[in-house]
Amino acid sequence: MAQTRDTDAASRQRRSRSSLTEDDLRLHELGYPRQLARRVNAFGNLAMSATIINFITGIMYSTALVMASGGPRVMVWGWVLVGLMVLFVGASMAEINSALPTSGALYYWSAKLAKRHNAAWSWYTGWLNFAGQIAGTASADFGAATFIQALATAQWSSYRPTTKGTLAIYAAVLAVHGLLNTFTVRLVAFLNKVAVWWLLIGTMVIVGWLAVFPSHHTSASFAFTHFVNSTGFHSGIYAGLIGLLFSAGTFTGFDASAHMSEETVHASVSAPKGMVRSIAFSWIVGLILIIAMTFSMTDYSNQAGAPVPPLVIFTGALGLTTAKLFMLVVIGSMLFCGLANLTSNSRQIFAFSRDGAMPGSKWWRTVRNGTPVNAVWFAAVGAFVLAVPSLWSTTAFPAIVSINVIGLFGSYGIAIWLWLRRRGDFERGPWNLGRFSVPVARVAITWVVFSSILFLLPQVSPITAKTFNYAPVALGVVLVVAGLWWVITARRSFQGPISYGTPEELAQIEAEL
Repeated sequence: MAQTRDTDAASRQRRSRSSLTEDDLRLHELGYPRQLARRVNAFGNLAMSATIINFITGIMYSTALVMASGGPRVMVWGWVLVGLMVLFVGASMAEINSALPTSGALYYWSAKLAKRHNAAWSWYTGWLNFAGQIAGTASADFGAATFIQALATAQWSSYRPTTKGTLAIYAAVLAVHGLLNTFTVRLVAFLNKVAVWWLLIGTMVIVGWLAVFPSHHTSASFAFTHFVNSTGFHSGIYAGLIGLLFSAGTFTGFDASAHMSEETVHASVSAPKGMVRSIAFSWIVGLILIIAMTFSMTDYSNQAGAPVPPLVIFTGALGLTTAKLFMLVVIGSMLFCGLANLTSNSRQIFAFSRDGAMPGSKWWRTVRNGTPVNAVWFAAVGAFVLAVPSLWSTTAFPAIVSINVIGLFGSYGIAIWLWLRRRGDFERGPWNLGRFSVPVARVAITWVVFSSILFLLPQVSPITAKTFNYAPVALGVVLVVAGLWWVITARRSFQGPISYGTPEELAQIEAEL
């Protein structure tokens, strides 16, 4: 009898093993059972990152910054430069992702690439990525709430936007995104695909109308070379560098392709391609939108001084009715962006918790119907808390946006740097850069360091309590908390990514489930 049971168990294990896909076999080799449903194809993976990068959101939300810090010259040529640099970063990350396709992504990569102190590298990379992801969700959805208030003001002259009203709209948006991620994951995947077409078609509509219907445009010289310095700093070079934040703040979150690896079919190829192609798509189509806008800045001083410059630019070029319709396109883009951010954020929390790196990890790694539901609401509540200081501070939220970029790119840079040190014995995945790997990685790290410094610099002079850039303070808090936690307890309890068994044992676990 016992021998028969053993034989039956072995037979079930062989059948389970033979029925596994190449993706799941690779996941088992990395030490994890399949817990998340693989519902995402190559286009869906690209759509996730493209939706989070969301050039319409980044361009519209940061127009006020660049109109004071460089103007059209920095808008156009800064976008070209920054997009190219970010493409280097994405290509280096994609190569690592191809070899190590897990939802943990950056923190998992750091643990496997570090020559020593693997757990510490994994810990700090994971917490930087976590901070950046939470701030990314906050910035997208809070931006949507801000533009909804602006649209309401344009629609009803008696309406007066308030900070409490913005926060209430923001909470409602987060709640809807949380519910969508809880109950309708397939719909979320579909909406991410719709978002890419929304971005493309929406941009073409805005560009087409701005090109054809305005009674007059600025000159090509103005659109491509006009420079403005309204920062209060005397140095034009410094103002131009600050203006690069317009582009650098947009090209973030493309690590979502990696975080979706365990839900993507043919992840070792589809996820890396999704990462790189999403950056290239955003770079090219975003540049077209920027050029259309610079040609439409016919009343620069009034447009630059408006609370929401894009609304005034659209109104001046095409009238209020068309401007309001364009605002709907922009708000829709922001809502898609926030939804995709929350999805990616929850996967990072799930993976980090799966390895015991989050407080209450057992709770946050819970999966229901192939979805990390508790992690979804952790991300939503965390994003809401980050925006609460907006009730009393006008500079607190821009600092959160900066943390989004510094946190994400900091984790990107650590993983790429560790890969450079370990490249001699690194087993490449099917998607790789060949002999270009090293030079691309070096350019990527240089840009990560440079852009992170930019986000820590003061953006307006004179520097007062209201104009002070609180990003260094916010970043310091994240690093201090992570550091103290590591010293006090985590260095003894966190050993890095956990292996849940051999491939055969993991296949058996899945067969029993």
